Amino acid sequence: MFRFEKFDVWQGAIEFADRVYAVSAKFPTDERFGLTSQMRRASVSISSNIAEGSSRSSDADFARFIEIGHGSLMETVSQSHIGKRQSFLLAEDFKDLYDRAERLSRMLSGLRSKLLGETR
Repeated sequence: MFRFEKFDVWQGAIEFADRVYAVSAKFPTDERFGLTSQMRRASVSISSNIAEGSSRSSDADFARFIEIGHGSLMETVSQSHIGKRQSFLLAEDFKDLYDRAERLSRMLSGLRSKLLGETR
């Protein structure tokens, strides 16, 4: 098992990406190379950055990748708002993604703080 696979936050990021894939599958086909692709790539980037960061030689480097992953999470939230406004996302799907994003954001922030030795 690789180091990143042990992190609850990585597992949460994988589950978040699974959910993004599920809800974006309902988007119009003409969005396949637009918002659908953007949301999917941003959501996949979260777990990818956790994995890549875990291989770095210092906790400070790892924390930087956590920040990048958090940025990708925020991209996905912003794109979800657009999906909702365009009526691609049902209100309940938007709320589910938003709630999951809030939880994942807290997890990412907690790991970053731990890596940097910050106290809360």
